[in-house]
Amino acid sequence: MCGIVAYLGEREAYPVLIKGLKRLEYRGYDSAGVALLDNDLHVYKKAGKVSELEAFVADKNINGNIGIGHTRWATHGVPNDTNAHPHMSNSGQFALVHNGIIENYAPIKEQLQKSGYVFHSQTDTEVLVNLIEEVKKQEKVSLEDAVRIALNQVVGAYAIVVIDKENNDRLIAARKGSPLVVGIGEAEFFVASDASPIIEYTKHVVYLDDQEYAIIDRDGTFTVKTLGNVEISPFIQQLQLDLESIEKGGFEHFMLKEIYEQPKVIKDAIRGRMNATDGWIKLGGVSEFANRINNAKRIIITACGTSWHSGLIAEYLIETLARVPVEVEYASEFRYRNPIVNESDVVIAISQSGETADTLAAIEIAKERQALVYGICNVIGSSIARATHAGSYTHAGPEIGVASTKAFTTQVVILTLMALQLAQQKGTISLSYLRQVLYELDNLHVKIEATLKLDSHIKEIAAKIKDVENALYLGRGYNFPVALEGALKLKEISYIHAEGYPAAEMKHGPIALIDENLPVIILATNESAYEKIVSNVQEVKARKGIVIAVVNEGDTQIKQMADYVIEVPKTEEVLSPLITMIPLQLLSYHIAVMRGANVDQPRNLAKSVTVE
Repeated sequence: MCGIVAYLGEREAYPVLIKGLKRLEYRGYDSAGVALLDNDLHVYKKAGKVSELEAFVADKNINGNIGIGHTRWATHGVPNDTNAHPHMSNSGQFALVHNGIIENYAPIKEQLQKSGYVFHSQTDTEVLVNLIEEVKKQEKVSLEDAVRIALNQVVGAYAIVVIDKENNDRLIAARKGSPLVVGIGEAEFFVASDASPIIEYTKHVVYLDDQEYAIIDRDGTFTVKTLGNVEISPFIQQLQLDLESIEKGGFEHFMLKEIYEQPKVIKDAIRGRMNATDGWIKLGGVSEFANRINNAKRIIITACGTSWHSGLIAEYLIETLARVPVEVEYASEFRYRNPIVNESDVVIAISQSGETADTLAAIEIAKERQALVYGICNVIGSSIARATHAGSYTHAGPEIGVASTKAFTTQVVILTLMALQLAQQKGTISLSYLRQVLYELDNLHVKIEATLKLDSHIKEIAAKIKDVENALYLGRGYNFPVALEGALKLKEISYIHAEGYPAAEMKHGPIALIDENLPVIILATNESAYEKIVSNVQEVKARKGIVIAVVNEGDTQIKQMADYVIEVPKTEEVLSPLITMIPLQLLSYHIAVMRGANVDQPRNLAKSVTVE
């Protein structure tokens, strides 16, 4: 969801900005731009990819060692050159880049127009930069104070960086509800939406908190204040990230690389958190609040998109293993429906980025109502990690592909450990079964590696169905959320309409869609419901549907009926989603590539939805 990068130092700013914008392309965007300050302020922006911006500025003045850059994901105003960022104030003195939405921009714009301001774009961002100019003019204050006063007048979410044509020694950055990180180098500073544009230059960073702003000066002065004008001591962190992790590493796409990283990241997710031989699990946050979690009358899981699907799997896991009632809520609905949340509840918030706006809002509601809030996210230092009472990092590493793969599997791993630890603490699981599951989990990476070796076979199946217009995914029990996630992956990157359903619900509507042109992907690894799944296969075949079945190795019955079969290693049923999801990811990937889609940056999508 948009991307910001800024630089102040001794280097030429433009190469840093362009490389940074390319690092941020994974977030999803439709236009890009830079503002460079030398003896004059030069703003260049273009609808389309960063490469188009590069071509546009090829013959332009790109001098200057201070600058700001932006990739825009359209909210207010269509994607075009005019609406692209950076935006300048009417006088041409200030340039600003902005992630987020200013909700009360319309009345502010109206007042500014009455004062003689002229607007060239349809954006809320142009309103903000002109509000800052007007405050500075009317209040006769410094730019720092003008930014602070203006931000106290706006309603909404933002991460901004501002530069002043009359001062090429200072950047001002601020955030509320949208992430912003400051990198501190040797006689230079970097600002970005996340660490990916910064890691090449420094590992020392400060994550701004909500309603904080930073004044960054060329002489090395770095000051952080609240919007209440109270100076605070910034906490400098060491990035746990390396440059190699955000490169493709020889793979054609980031998504494929991340699919193949899943054996490794699953090992990383469980390392130090369990021991199969001794039969113990220890997630720090669960142990810290063991009494409160053990006595919870209800667990509420809130998330969006793929994270919501991992939450659905957790509902099966926690209710089956620990015997605690679980509700799974879309964060976007939870925050607006006045939910019943009590201090006896535990709320689990799941987000890859740790910056999802709706999930953050749900967390605040839960905290206001005295519930214990447990966060599961991937990005260290993210807003959700800081906002929750306790939590666990998934340790998936940077996920650049917009369609989530390894983040999903590591979320499921953490939720599985959480369910097992809670079950052990409550005495609802036998030690022998616990050890059995942990042993399987400890060796699951081997079975996922074996599943990845089916890639060429899955690619052949993809070639057979790549031109379809619709697809149906069916699963039962633990595999029902996998069916939802499989359908989502196909929709996201290949633009084929797909639906996921509980297999037993097929006769309650979707069966009307089945004909010789409809592929039906059936997850058939559940031993507990195997005969029922066989019946589903027969029902699809009776209506000439194309059956693609994911089965356990050695299956014979469904193999004889299905058009295409993907045999995966057998595992404990509670762990089956971690294996059955792999072929669905590969199937979607290959179909999308064959259809010529941009796999890593699907149209209209953003990696992290940080605004409503």
